[in-house]
Amino acid sequence: MMVNRVGDFGLVLGILAIFYFFGSVDYTVVFSLVPHVGSSSTILDEGFFGFLNLSPLSLISFLIFIGVMGKSAQLFLHT
Repeated sequence: MMVNRVGDFGLVLGILAIFYFFGSVDYTVVFSLVPHVGSSSTILDEGFFGFLNLSPLSLISFLIFIGVMGKSAQLFLHT
């Protein structure tokens, strides 16, 4: 049950990140704005995670990947 909650949390954070960076969760809007958001600067350039240079698309992909792994009990998120 806890693994499923980790997946839910990752998926929700991924969807919220999509809404934050694109302003919508509609497929046509998101896919049309990918070239503009993909070419933007990194979001974690300096600071607490200074060693981590994440673009918005990388962050969204990582969060949705965590959600998928948790929901389907894949490697590292299975019991």
